[in-house]
Amino acid sequence: MVEKLDVVVIGAGPAGLACAAEFRRVGIAATVLERGDAAGASWRGHYDGLRLNTSRWFSHLPGRRFPWRAGVFPGRDDVVRYLESYVAHHRLDVRFRTEVRRIDAVEPGGDPVGVRWTVRTADDVLRARHVIVASGLLRVPFVPDWPGRDRYAGTLMSAADYRSPAVFRGRDVLVVGAGCSGMEIAAQLAAGGAGQVRLAVRTPPNILLRSIAGLPGDAAAMLLIRLPAATADAHVARIRRLTIGDLTAHGLPAPEEGPFQRLVRTGDGPAVVDRAVLASIRAGRVQVVTAVTALDSTGAFLADGSHIPVDAVIAATGYRTGLVPLVGHLGVLDDCERPRSTSGEEAAPGLRFIGFRHQPGWFGALGAQTRRIAAVTHQEVASCL
Repeated sequence: MVEKLDVVVIGAGPAGLACAAEFRRVGIAATVLERGDAAGASWRGHYDGLRLNTSRWFSHLPGRRFPWRAGVFPGRDDVVRYLESYVAHHRLDVRFRTEVRRIDAVEPGGDPVGVRWTVRTADDVLRARHVIVASGLLRVPFVPDWPGRDRYAGTLMSAADYRSPAVFRGRDVLVVGAGCSGMEIAAQLAAGGAGQVRLAVRTPPNILLRSIAGLPGDAAAMLLIRLPAATADAHVARIRRLTIGDLTAHGLPAPEEGPFQRLVRTGDGPAVVDRAVLASIRAGRVQVVTAVTALDSTGAFLADGSHIPVDAVIAATGYRTGLVPLVGHLGVLDDCERPRSTSGEEAAPGLRFIGFRHQPGWFGALGAQTRRIAAVTHQEVASCL
């Protein structure tokens, strides 16, 4: 028998749990489907030492704050404990080990109670009036298909599989990608006893400090995002000159396009790091090199024509959403396989996506989005009674 539900939320990460909590607050039953064994499954797999880029004051979900013991910038384990407590505190209905395979629209008039979507899992078929997809941007690690990749004899791994520098002691490592994870992993490796550590950069990143003069840097970002992107970037450029300085000699010139304009254009966020990461680059413990163009059995070819032998390559080259099998046939994704609607507005009647857009204070921003979704859905459900 097909189970019928009011609301199905896909994903028990921050976005999905926040949605479920807001639905519960307004009296709507929401069922969360999570492919992992526990809440925040993707967070559990992140590397040791990972911390939020935003302070705990701007990073809590609706109805529950981070405890003070999590520190200013909660770490991976703090986030996992917080999400576990969030499920218990709000008494959320979460079905673990339930992977959604496909979402299909119900034919108009095909259900007498207004059910609009069929959700197929590995074991069951569910029908729901509303479906909220909150499986996240960081679902499927992406490793480029470099020429010669199959011939490389060293260790080749995604940043998603990296945990700590311990296994790389004494080994020469090339980290590819200068986002938050790539830069932090490279600095960890250098501090943890790796041999020569190199960081391959294709596009110079917009670099922001996690804290400035002991104060969280996200407070300024939360104010700047209210300004036109070009105006905000002008302020960021001045802050960068004062707090970071010129890294051109170290291979990291300031990009022409600032972080807010890049965020609007591509949806990609800046590299938010601590001063220790920049110190490792300035001291030469992490050497910045040009982009990887190919691999061979011993190492990597770079865009400047050089070849470097390396024992391991760690690809911090981003993720894919993994949404194509679920909703690719519905015409709701862009060319990068991201949802066209990313702030909780309907992508199709009764179908919404949340948590698919980078922005300062991402955790906190979910609150406003989920409250809006719950309110609109509540009105619609009430009108059908």
